[in-house]
Amino acid sequence: MIELSHIHRRFQVGDQQVHALNDVNLSIAPGEYVSVMGPSGSGKSTLLHAIGLLDRPDSGTYLLNKRDVTALTDKEQAEIRSRTIGFVFQFFHLVPRLSAADNIALPLLLAGIPPHERQQRVARALDAVNLSDRAEHRPEQLSGGQRQRVAIARATIMQPALILADEPTGNLDRASGQDVIALLEKLNAQGLTLIIVTHDIEIGRRARRGVRMLDGRIDSDTRQSPSP
Repeated sequence: MIELSHIHRRFQVGDQQVHALNDVNLSIAPGEYVSVMGPSGSGKSTLLHAIGLLDRPDSGTYLLNKRDVTALTDKEQAEIRSRTIGFVFQFFHLVPRLSAADNIALPLLLAGIPPHERQQRVARALDAVNLSDRAEHRPEQLSGGQRQRVAIARATIMQPALILADEPTGNLDRASGQDVIALLEKLNAQGLTLIIVTHDIEIGRRARRGVRMLDGRIDSDTRQSPSP
């Protein structure tokens, strides 16, 4: 599904150039569950943004479902992103003035899905994350765990094949974090490819494959026996 070859990404920070991704090579098959770990500044989030087509590498090749997406226009990348990739972030990124249901419906609205189908799909998504009774609540009326479940429902409403989660439990208490991870793992069990960036060693060990980043490079890439 994912094939990164000799990916480089550099940023100019003041008078210094930071090599955020330095000759990264990575293959991820459909349905895999991968954790990406490493110290701050190691390139974890930059890697996730490159995979999610939120950032364009300076050089190298990225094949997504055997298609070279590095050569596509921004518009073409955005179309693939909306149909293929779901994002879950640490700080939820929900629209404050919209209800839970309307936040979840946003990708469907942008994709031009008819209202009746939108309503049906949103209702199913709310039920899947156990928030049917919170459909009309705005983010400020929800707990952190509930907000993240809304974010997961929004990330999966377009039925993507790939979920990218950047520190999905970083802003949650332990119990809520466990609920969120269990929900993401349930999606993976249903066939979605799941890549999680995390600082939490316990969460990192739950994945069946662990990638460790260091100074913009992949320091290790190992198969794991998932922790319960």
